[in-house]
Amino acid sequence: MSDAVVEVSMFERIGGAVVIDRLVEAFYHRMDTLPEARVIRAMHAPDLGLVGSVLKRYLSEWTGGPKLYSPEKGHPRLRQRHMGFSIGNAERDAWLLCMRGAMAETISDDGARQELDAALTKLADWMRNQAGNPHDAGTVRP
Repeated sequence: MSDAVVEVSMFERIGGAVVIDRLVEAFYHRMDTLPEARVIRAMHAPDLGLVGSVLKRYLSEWTGGPKLYSPEKGHPRLRQRHMGFSIGNAERDAWLLCMRGAMAETISDDGARQELDAALTKLADWMRNQAGNPHDAGTVRP
């Protein structure tokens, strides 16, 4: 018998593609309905279908699932791709509010949800692009 440790990806821990789909749907539902999310909803097209599909592919790959994003889009370069939008603390917080609610609704594994929340919080913080952010001084990296 082998004592090898098999590492389970976050993708598998949360429930795979089915949960990623539910997570993204719940996220965009919150963005569409929460008054606190108006600031980020206004950054999106009226139809969230295309961006939802992209987010599903990105999250699938980012959590260790199938590589569905990079073959089509290349390296994510998320901050660069979002530079056309003013993202500060309020936008970060609205995004996290929607994502945390969606995770609470769709991810039953508390440990996985907490780990994913910590990683997404770092990512959301990194996305801030308004003047004066420590990221722009090169002092903080995700």
